[in-house]
Amino acid sequence: MQAAMENNLKGGKQRGGSTISQQTAKNVFLWQGGGFFRKGLEAWFTVLIENLWTKRRIMEVYLNVAETGIGTYGAQAGSLRYFGHGADRLSNSEAARMAVALPSPKKREVKNPQGWLRRHGDRTARAIDTMAREGLDACVYE
Repeated sequence: MQAAMENNLKGGKQRGGSTISQQTAKNVFLWQGGGFFRKGLEAWFTVLIENLWTKRRIMEVYLNVAETGIGTYGAQAGSLRYFGHGADRLSNSEAARMAVALPSPKKREVKNPQGWLRRHGDRTARAIDTMAREGLDACVYE
């Protein structure tokens, strides 16, 4: 977040610097848009939720409120919109495509990605497969 702020103050290309916890705080408690005031409130709410909620709860809330497309919020709604079935039935490839589109879900094609999005989604799907195969996903189910 510090690097993004310094870059933005220097007049460089606008960059984000938000963690999942910060995005959750913004999506649940605040409004869209920028500005130092909103970012300050976001930092405050982030400290609160990181001290009051478990990482699992933060992720659960994030996945239920994240914008996954125009007028579409949450992993379940995104899954139904793009793939016609619930999030509990997403394949690794489908989940990876939704995940890599999250920074700009209104601008990125989830269902039939091309170029960078397709390559990045495929790479992410392979990583999911590797983590599951090698038991590295055990922390997700604790």
